[in-house]
Amino acid sequence: MSGSRAAIRYAKAVLNLANETNKSAEVFGDMQTIFQTIKGNKELRLMLKSPIIKGEDKKEALLKIFSGIEEHSKGLINIVVDNQRANVLGDVAESYINLHNDAQGVKVAKVTTAVPLSSELESKVLSKVKELTGSNQVTIENEIDESIIGGFMLRVGDLQYNASIANKLGNIKREFSKSL
Repeated sequence: MSGSRAAIRYAKAVLNLANETNKSAEVFGDMQTIFQTIKGNKELRLMLKSPIIKGEDKKEALLKIFSGIEEHSKGLINIVVDNQRANVLGDVAESYINLHNDAQGVKVAKVTTAVPLSSELESKVLSKVKELTGSNQVTIENEIDESIIGGFMLRVGDLQYNASIANKLGNIKREFSKSL
């Protein structure tokens, strides 16, 4: 699970409130939107971290950006900003996503490749992960990292499998330097 202890605490509190009011699925969608938006926007991350920008301005900007979200999610934004923790909002969203998936029994497989996964390869990876984990509910997150050159890295919970070309080249380099 990603994020600080504070982010996890906020996420647990929102998840408990959302479960009590049967809004966990709606808040889950909001958290996915918040996480992806913050992750994909460097200027937004800088604004959230900036000590120069006032909390009220951060709150106003966030509520405008995420105007269509559930009331619980708006409440989270208000509390996080009021407590001067706006910089952890992305981590809170990611922690909520992870906690919600755990509660629903959904396994998330993070596949890192040098190029985007094709639909055919994605279905093969999905079936292999289902076989390895024994879970029927698996989602795949594909991350692109050209530095691995080729192959893939797979992470499901605590399990990690590295079949990248960069890893294999590193192993060869270590073996080569040992034999000299």
